[in-house]
Formats: sequence, structure tokens, C-alpha cells
Amino acid sequence: MKKLRTVTLVALAGAAILIGCGGTSAPSKKIGLAISTLNNPFFVTLKEGAEAKAKELGYELVVTDAQDDPAKQAGQIDDLIQKKVSIILLNPCNSDAAKTMVEKATKAKIPVISVDRGVNGATVLSHIASDNVAGGVMAGEELLALVGEGAKVVELQGIPGASATVDRGTGFHQAVDGKLNVVASQSADFNRDKGFTVMQNIIQANKDIKGVFAHNDEMALGAVQALEAVGMKTVVVIGFDATDDAVAAVKAGRMKATVAQKPALIGSMAVDTAVKYLKGETVSAKIPVPLELVK
Repeated sequence: MKKLRTVTLVALAGAAILIGCGGTSAPSKKIGLAISTLNNPFFVTLKEGAEAKAKELGYELVVTDAQDDPAKQAGQIDDLIQKKVSIILLNPCNSDAAKTMVEKATKAKIPVISVDRGVNGATVLSHIASDNVAGGVMAGEELLALVGEGAKVVELQGIPGASATVDRGTGFHQAVDGKLNVVASQSADFNRDKGFTVMQNIIQANKDIKGVFAHNDEMALGAVQALEAVGMKTVVVIGFDATDDAVAAVKAGRMKATVAQKPALIGSMAVDTAVKYLKGETVSAKIPVPLELVK
């Protein structure tokens, strides 16, 4: 009887080892970070914040750069799924196109956290971003204070369909509609070169504009270059993101203000939220990141 008991204990120990090593494997310590573009300093800083937090917490961060191409980002999400990352942090190129990506990841049982820009038509685990509507209001109120009611102004919009474009535009118009004359509202895709070109075209027919609100600093800096090239140096330009170049332009008097997001904090909070979830903690469906006006 004693011998039988010993054999049984050994068998149970062996089974415990098999259970620990086999079938139910622990989640990988890989976190995917799918970024819209690393040509924008804002997203470079966001990536760096995420990398620092991942290193601190002992996780591997797998970063992809879609170069503002939704089709390319869709392929990158497929790759992250194939690599069996435990969770995906998604900064969409296009909020509508991201719906299919989230659905694919969800089907593969990989949760998605949207970062800076939201996803339309699909449910994500959490959304981490600045309150872009509030930021648009902040920029609009500052522009109104500087140029006065009735002044002609221009709005440079971001990528059509991106949640940041929609929200910043919504907030801006909440602040200025009926008070300022928005003579042009055109997309420049969050890009500095396009901001320059679009602004060049706008000012050919609008030499009397008093202000510009750009949905990000890259477009704002492009607008500044276009205005300076034709001697319109007194036009008030306000951007959004508080990138290093924009803050320097504000200090130099070339821009009047920029709405300061905190991209490194956004990246860090995204990774921190992902790890909390992977460890079994409950996370909020929406996590706001504070804003401030730099002027």
C-alpha cells in the first residue's frame, strides 16, 4: 500500500509538470505597436515613450510604421497577429479603415487598444488619447482672442476620416462658428510639405486672412513657411501637438501657440494599460491624457 501511494504521488507530480509546461501556455510578453507614420515627430516621441515603459516593465515592443497608408497598416496588423503578440496598440492611419483590423485581431483573440486616434465601428479594449475636441476649442478660443471677431481665418485639416481630424475640427468650430469667418477649410494630411502647398494655394485668393488653425504642428509649420515666403508674417498661426519644432517656432514668434499633447505620456500610458490588462487587472474603456496651451 505504501508503494502504491508513492507511485501515485510521482504520477501526479509528473502530470503537474505537463500542465505547467504544455497546453495552456502563458501569454507572450510581446506587445504590438502599429503606428500611422514615423515621419511625424509626434509619433516618434509617442513610440519612444512606449518603448521606455515596455523596457521598464520587461515586455518586448514590436513596432510597425504604416507611413500613413491604411492598406500597409492592415498588412502589418496581419503580421502582428501571425507573430502572436499578446495585445496590439493601434494608432490608425484612418479610423474607418481600422475597423476591419480590429475585427481580425479580435477574432484571433488579441485585444486592441486604440492610441491617439479612435476606431470607428469596432469595439476596442481601451482608447487612450488627448481630448481632441477640447483641444480644438482651446485653439479656437485663442485664435478668436488674438484676431478678433469677424476676422478671416483658415483651417488646415488633418487626414480625412482620422478621429483627430474630426474631433479637432469639431472643437474648433464650436469655438469660432458665428464669430470668425473661416474662408478656407482644406486637408493637408497632417504633413508639413502639404501644409506649405495647400497654404500657398489658399493665400493666392485670400491675402487678407488674419489667422490659421492647423490640426497639427507639421501643417502649421508648413503654413508659416508659405506665409513668410510672401511677406505675410503677421498672420496668427496656431498648431496642435507641441512638437519641438513648433515650440521653438512659438518662442521665436513665428507661431502664436500650439496645443500641447504629451505624446511620450500617451505611449507610456498605452503600454502600462496593456500590461495591466495582461496581468488580469480591469482597465477603463477611455483614458484621457491632459492638454495645455503653449504660447
